[in-house]
Amino acid sequence: MYLEHFHLDKAPFTLTPDTGFFYAHASQREALNVLRVALGSGEGFIKVTGEVGTGKTLLCRQLLNTLGEDFVTAYIPNPQLTPAALRMAFAEELGLSFPRNLGQHRLTKLINERLVELNGAGKRAVLLIDEAQAMPEDSLEALRLLTNLETERDKLLLVVLFGQPELDRRLAQASIRQLKQRIVFSYRLRPLDRPAVAQYVAHRLRVAGHQGPPLFTPRALRRLHGATGGVPRLVNVVSHKALMLAYGRGERRVAARHVQRAAADTESTCAARLVPLWYGTLGAVTTLAGVGMYYVWSLAR
Repeated sequence: MYLEHFHLDKAPFTLTPDTGFFYAHASQREALNVLRVALGSGEGFIKVTGEVGTGKTLLCRQLLNTLGEDFVTAYIPNPQLTPAALRMAFAEELGLSFPRNLGQHRLTKLINERLVELNGAGKRAVLLIDEAQAMPEDSLEALRLLTNLETERDKLLLVVLFGQPELDRRLAQASIRQLKQRIVFSYRLRPLDRPAVAQYVAHRLRVAGHQGPPLFTPRALRRLHGATGGVPRLVNVVSHKALMLAYGRGERRVAARHVQRAAADTESTCAARLVPLWYGTLGAVTTLAGVGMYYVWSLAR
């Protein structure tokens, strides 16, 4: 596509949560600090929420990569599990082997024994659950009961919940108020402000191999922030399309008009609702075909 044209080694705005592109802007940095302090102090429940596309999964992956040897981690990316399936998934993440027809009481006992073993070795077990707003209510209760496993001095299991704002509404229900009371630390991810969007774009381009003057003009970056609201996922999508438009016209920099036209072709942006779609000499067919190739490439990675 446009990699050779802009002297890039790899695609800079993929949608996969690649920690190689992790950019610790203020909100992400604060969230990481909260998580590290909370886990270091051995608190039971921690919650991180954020709107769609604000980088919760990437933050979760970054946390997994940066926790030291004192932690043993278990990661559940799809929490739409029954209580029994949740226990089994957690046990597998802990490296336990067991017959599939093992009773739930016995499985819980095996988990407890493993957690006690890790605690005795000076290690803390951490369960990280992504998209936690999708957990069934009975599974949330099963999760709370798992955190009852403790010694006289230590919690045997620490839990980090990553979820959309709907998670807060779920936890406000009276039926699961006991779980909410156990959340000691929480953090809400914020979108990027205008300077952070410019830094974010420059960071991703630099990781992708760009050297030299900025590829996006100052006006293009202002338009990018205005169209996306600073939501990183939307910034990625619009930036990719804007690069394609500039490449299609043989231009070496992304201008505000490229961003505007890219945003107009992207759902969930302000420009998509306010600006008529017009692609200039590049053409809609070429743009959309390229975008389709990009998503196929991203999913195949």
